[in-house]
Amino acid sequence: MTSTTPVEGLPARRAALRLIDAVLRRGESLDHAMNGAVKGIGRGDDRALALAIASETLRRLPDLDAMIDSATKRPLPDDAKARSVLRIALTQAWVLGTPQHAAIATALPLVAGGPRRLVHGVFGTLMRGQAELPDIPRLPQETRARWMASWGPDFVAAASRAIAAPPPLDLTLKPGEDAVATAETLGGVSLAPHHVRLPRGGELTALPGFDEGAWWVQDIAASLPARLLGEGNGRRVLDLCAAPGGKTMQLASAGWAVTALDQSAKRLGRLDENLARTGLCAETVTADALRWDAPQPFDAVLLDAPCSATGIFRRHPDVLHRIGERDIAERAELQSALLDRAAQAVAPGGTLVYAVCALEPEEGEAQAAAFLARHGDFAVAPIMAEELPQSIAPTTGGYLRTVPSMLAEQGGLDGFFVARFQRAE
Repeated sequence: MTSTTPVEGLPARRAALRLIDAVLRRGESLDHAMNGAVKGIGRGDDRALALAIASETLRRLPDLDAMIDSATKRPLPDDAKARSVLRIALTQAWVLGTPQHAAIATALPLVAGGPRRLVHGVFGTLMRGQAELPDIPRLPQETRARWMASWGPDFVAAASRAIAAPPPLDLTLKPGEDAVATAETLGGVSLAPHHVRLPRGGELTALPGFDEGAWWVQDIAASLPARLLGEGNGRRVLDLCAAPGGKTMQLASAGWAVTALDQSAKRLGRLDENLARTGLCAETVTADALRWDAPQPFDAVLLDAPCSATGIFRRHPDVLHRIGERDIAERAELQSALLDRAAQAVAPGGTLVYAVCALEPEEGEAQAAAFLARHGDFAVAPIMAEELPQSIAPTTGGYLRTVPSMLAEQGGLDGFFVARFQRAE
């Protein structure tokens, strides 16, 4: 009888394959697929490794596939087990710095009873030929074609550069915290008031100020919609689709009386935890924004609407492999309905801010134009350059569109569209 010795790290690689399969075959997000993929894996570092392998494989998928095809006589089917296993083996060797022998040793058991010789041969050919991934990744073809049509070649080139690596870590500080001093303490840089940017890596909860609630994690672009409402001075604001709560905390810290509404009780629980940690206050409501009726109008409403999320592709590269034209059209239809409901909650003379972390004009510029056509009592309240951090400028129409080329030398930012409207008195 022969015995087999378990390969160390193999469960993490199996989980990575399950994650990639969930994205490419079922259209799930990595976040949604994570619990099922790592079920039974007790070690936190193994779970983190599975996610890292999957994320980086999806970040460089077109280039990985091109490399694999260059080393085979006939292209492997997209759903072939050999291609999937080669993708994660090459990602480990080329991106994560795993020694070549370890990358292939943990890959071959994944094709047990299958084309082991093919996997070993292709991997060896690429390693012996000292092949390397290009510095600037290729975007998935559908995404590239869509953005080329919407925005042009400069945008596509900037997005290709932006996806090359995960983004830095942005923090939003509570009022009273010194951004420059905090940046020095944490080894970062401040790009705007109440903002600090840190390099990636390190244990978040171990950073000075976490336990004291001095800051929370929030991409600088994600912080802009709430900034555009200014100081609250006790006025009432409705934060729709509020969880996990970054904008709620911004508004509360700026002196607004905040009602934070979200249909997910679980996500609102995280918001409540963050409010407790930061010592900020807000009323939380678990409800469907399309069916909830405001008891009285609000001075301001902030709608950060559900969207395609293509603007956060740097930190969630899976989105570019899941989202297509049909998904964008479905999100746009929901956003339109949410905007109509949000408008009903705005008091005469009040302000409505609409935001999406999407790089699709159907969810941004076209959505804003359609809203104005339906609601004659609202007008654009133009966003001004002096309201924004340096190197971020509003559009000629008075909107805000953050794109991959902005702050590129400082680490970039997420893609957002933001519109600010004012209701007639």
